[in-house]
Amino acid sequence: MSSLFAAAPAPRFFLLQQFFLKNGSQGARIADFLKAVKTPAPYVVLEALVAPHMPQVAVVTPYSSLDETRESRTGAKYQSALAAWENDAEAPYEHYSETLLETAPYSPPLAQLEPRPQPRVFELRVYHSPTEKQLKALHERFAGPEIKIFHRCGIHPVLYSSTLIGPNKPNLVYLTPFDDLAAREKAWAAFGADPEWTKVRAESIAKHGQISSVIQIALFKAAAYSPLR
Repeated sequence: MSSLFAAAPAPRFFLLQQFFLKNGSQGARIADFLKAVKTPAPYVVLEALVAPHMPQVAVVTPYSSLDETRESRTGAKYQSALAAWENDAEAPYEHYSETLLETAPYSPPLAQLEPRPQPRVFELRVYHSPTEKQLKALHERFAGPEIKIFHRCGIHPVLYSSTLIGPNKPNLVYLTPFDDLAAREKAWAAFGADPEWTKVRAESIAKHGQISSVIQIALFKAAAYSPLR
């Protein structure tokens, strides 16, 4: 299968949609809806493993412009799929949220959508910074030494961004795939014990103060029909 996003640069925006469901038919119904919608095409569809609300489905969709985010929902195919999804006595979800993410300049190109025998685990992290000035320092730390340490330890995020419209601003939001939960634990343990990271973190705190605190970590599994698995 050829890659849908082969060699594509990172788009300027991503829309993070989180659908908060209840047990029953809602999970199957949202899957039918997302499989029927071709435009806007999601980058990755995720099913919650550990999250504040479960069950939950998160959808991350790339956009090149703000106009595209508005126009994407006016097409006949989208509206038809939406009508079919909502045409039921039971509500399609309990509620949902939408967060517009602005891609960080150092975010990698869109990962190739290659077939995989097993869907990976994805970790969504949101780091809150007390001020915009400290968020800038956080991005500079990531773009400088931190990503290099990440990669050495087996942490390879597919998206770095900040919330443009949404809650918990200012923040840094990033999404990381791992082969499985054991690989995730091994990678983060290596990162926490890395001597260069210890030095970088101490220097960062001395210069800028505590520029980030983890306010949310959620673990997901790529849905069977997700383009990126």
